Amino acid sequence: MTEETPGFEEKPDVPSGATPDDAEPKAASEEGAAPAGDASTDAGLLAQLDQVRTALSERTADLQRLQAEYQNYRRRVERDRITVKEIAVANLLTELLPVLDDIGRAREHGELVGGFKSVAESLETVAAKMGLQQFGKEGEPFDPTIHEALMHSYAPDVTETTCVAILQPGYRIGERTIRPARVAVAEPQPGAQTVKPAEEGEPKADDKENGGPDEG
Repeated sequence: MTEETPGFEEKPDVPSGATPDDAEPKAASEEGAAPAGDASTDAGLLAQLDQVRTALSERTADLQRLQAEYQNYRRRVERDRITVKEIAVANLLTELLPVLDDIGRAREHGELVGGFKSVAESLETVAAKMGLQQFGKEGEPFDPTIHEALMHSYAPDVTETTCVAILQPGYRIGERTIRPARVAVAEPQPGAQTVKPAEEGEPKADDKENGGPDEG
């Protein structure tokens, strides 16, 4: 039986042919390798984050483009819907114009009475609610964009081409003319000129013949 020697400490096993000091550099190298691994992991995470951000930016741009296209589509559809409605209303009211002309002639001859008057006024009210507007008055200047001249004459009391009679009123819906006003027009007499009064200070004809005003 052997006795343990006091003060003897057990040391780690050292391979044969190696000194105990060889184990210390190995441990130090293992401790230094850990930070290098963490840095490579962080770099990989940053690269993935950049990829995610790039993909998010691309998807956001796609979404904004789709939203803009959808808004343009909605505006286009709404504009087309309004246009179709206006065309339909204009076609309907155009078909009613002869009826409105008959009502106008009956009113001029005093024949718009009784139940016929009530129906006629109701029809005119409905047409006005649908946007129909009547235009054309005697005495207004002739405008070829809204007037159609059916009769022509000369008159000494006009200074420009003037509507002197409304044969059929014109009708419009908003800014769109669906029928021009059919009118009789009158023009100034050929050769007639408007005489302007002599301006103040301008010598009169008599003064010119007499050699001008007397000098004091």
